[in-house]
Formats: sequence, structure tokens, C-alpha cells
Amino acid sequence: MVTIDDVRRLALTLPRTTEGLVRDSVKFRIGSIVYAAISPDETIMGFGFPKDERDDLVASDPAKFLPPLKSDERYQWVRVRLAAIDEDEMRELVTDAWRMCVPKKVAAAYDESGGAALG
Repeated sequence: MVTIDDVRRLALTLPRTTEGLVRDSVKFRIGSIVYAAISPDETIMGFGFPKDERDDLVASDPAKFLPPLKSDERYQWVRVRLAAIDEDEMRELVTDAWRMCVPKKVAAAYDESGGAALG
């Protein structure tokens, strides 16, 4: 089971990421763009995901993935139950969501570094 601490440990190594608290939800963002968010009860993680692929993702495993809240449907967003994923899957989901928000050169530099934190 993945915890908020696992997500935080990864997210804060991703270049340009900042953490904030908005209405009791922990948000990880690049500038003003949120790419991952943890629910106040720390059981659900929302994350950036291509809008045109989210129905397929949710349908692939509805016990694991949830559609966005009504208020987030206009965004490229989907949700996942943290208890249903392992650290490898969390790493992939968070890193891919982060990649959607940073300039391509930042993502390329991160990849070239082997995923090491960049200064």
C-alpha cells in the first residue's frame, strides 16, 4: 500500500515541484499547475492524465481507478485508490503526470540523469 509519505518522497525529487495544502488536500504542483493531489483522508490520489484516455483507464480496473470529481472533469485528471497500487505503479503515475506539466527539456534532463534530483 502506498502512503502520502511515499508520494511526497517521490514528488519532491521531481524538478520544479512544490508542495502546498489547499482545503486540507496536499497538492504537488509545477508553478500553478497541480499534477498530483492527495485527498484529506489520504486514501485517494488525483493525478494528471490525458482526458481522452481516462475512460479506458477507469474501465480497465474500476476497483483501482476512479473518474475525476465533477468539478475536475474539465481537467486532464483521474483518481486512484492508494491502497490499490504499489510503489512502482505510483512512481509511474506521478512521474507521467509531472511530465505533462514541465517543459520537455526539463523532463529530458531528468531522464538523462537517471531520475536523479536536479539542482
